Order: sequence, then structure tokens, then C-alpha cells
Amino acid sequence: MGRYVIRRLLQMIPVFFGATLLIFLMVNVMGDPIAGLCGDRACDPATAAQLRKEFGLDKPVWQQYLTYMGNVFTGDFGTAFNGQPVTELMASAFPVTIRLTIVAILFEIVIGISLGVLTGLKRGRPVDTGVLLLTLVVLSIPTFVTGLLVQLLLGVKWGWINPAVSPEAPFDELIVPGLVLASVSLAYVTRLTRTSIAENKRADYVRTAVAKGLPRRRVIGRHLLRNSLIPVVTFIGADIGALMGGAIVTERIFNIHGVGYQLYQGIVRQNTQTVVGFVTILVLIFLLANLLVDLLYAVLDPRIRYA
Repeated sequence: MGRYVIRRLLQMIPVFFGATLLIFLMVNVMGDPIAGLCGDRACDPATAAQLRKEFGLDKPVWQQYLTYMGNVFTGDFGTAFNGQPVTELMASAFPVTIRLTIVAILFEIVIGISLGVLTGLKRGRPVDTGVLLLTLVVLSIPTFVTGLLVQLLLGVKWGWINPAVSPEAPFDELIVPGLVLASVSLAYVTRLTRTSIAENKRADYVRTAVAKGLPRRRVIGRHLLRNSLIPVVTFIGADIGALMGGAIVTERIFNIHGVGYQLYQGIVRQNTQTVVGFVTILVLIFLLANLLVDLLYAVLDPRIRYA
């Protein structure tokens, strides 16, 4: 196991550099950040040249990237165009988005897996058909439509929730935004769990457990569900990074000042330091989440061993 972890960590190094280089190049071709900094009026040539020199934009792109990566390893993610260090923006944004992601993942695990197990065990029955239709409807509706409808009905018309989340963003205010963020992934988890349960319940090891006279709860929980969760864990692990990076729409709708909000502001204002800095951390989170998923395989299925 130790050798496998070391090997995976070494494999992450080229992936990390490749992903950050790609993001760096994409951000640099978005447009002239100095033009975005000056606003509607164009900067005079002298001011533009001074700003480019101040932010290091007068150097070749490859040199900018090497300088940026060198600073990253010292904990310096640069300075936003408003003069605020990017690390300060991260310190305020990431805790909020992490709380939102935790709420969304809990919805996926509790509701998605529960509905998947229920429909997988009762495949072909009315409850199975009803849940499948419901997940199909959820998958068909874009997240921004779901969020706006929920905000309009629950927040504006009925007054059950606050239409906008407070700056502190406590867990109780993130329940509804978390459900909106997790809605599409929850539907996928339900369908994935259902398919896996329906396939594995006909496996020989399940028949053997039933023939031994084991209690139904133990057969489902210890034998059937444990082996059926491998594809679900894979999806949820990959979804952690996707939820944190894809929360732009949800955070904009509910006025949540998290990672998505900062990325949106950085893109609109062409603030390359902010965008690249936040995406760099998201790449690390995605890589570590995938490593954790691979390690969980051995816990769920004892047949899997890493050399």
C-alpha cells in the first residue's frame, strides 16, 4: 500500500504541472488583463506599460509561468489587481465552498445511495419507475433553472428561506443551495447505485449469503451494498472537485461569496492571478480526492490489493 501511494503521488507531479500550464495558457489568451483593469476607458500607453511591468506581464508567457510556479511553492499565489493578496481571497472563499460541498456530498450519499438501493432491490416495480422518472426530470433541468425556481418559490414567495445567504454562510443557510448544487449529481448517484445493486444482487456471493441463512439486512449491507458502492465512490470522488469548481452558478444565484464567486469575478475582470491561483488549488483537491477514492477501493472490496 505504501509503495502504491508513493507511486501515485509521483504520477500526480506531471499531471499537476500539465493542468496548471494548460490553465495558465488558457487564462492568458482570454484577453488583455490590463484592458480589463482600466475599465471602459483604454489606458494610455505609458500607464499600460507600467502596469504590465508591475504585474510581470511584459515577460514571455513561459517565463511568467515559471515565475508563478516558483512563487506557488513558497505559498505566494500573487496579488489581485485590487492589491489584495490572492491567499487572502482563498482564506475567505474556500471555507465557504467547502461547507457548501460537504452539504452537497451528504445529500448525494444519504438520499442518492438510499434511493438507489431501494430502486435496485425493487427493480421494475412502481417505486422504481417513479424514482427513475424523477431523476430523469432532475437531469433534464439545468442547475441555474432549478436554483432560480427554488429561490423564487422558497425564498421570495413563501419566505421559508433567505433568498441570499449571509456573508458568514453557516451550514443551516447552505442546506437549500447545497441541495440545488447536488441535484444533478444526486440523480446520477441514484441511477448508478440502482444499476450496480440490480446487477450484483444476482451474483453468486449474494446467493451464497442468502443460502447460508444470513439476515437480509446483513446480506444487503455487508455483501451486496459494499461491493456495489465501488462505481458510486468513483463518481462521488471525482464529483468533489467538480462541485467545488462548478459552484459558480449556485453561488451567484444565492449570493454566496465562495470559490465560484471569486472565479466569476476574476474571469469578468480578467484577473489572471485570481483565476490561476484558485484553479491551481482545485487541481490539487481533485488529484487528492482521486487518490483517496483509489485507496477506498481496498476497503470496500477485500479482493483489491495494491502492491
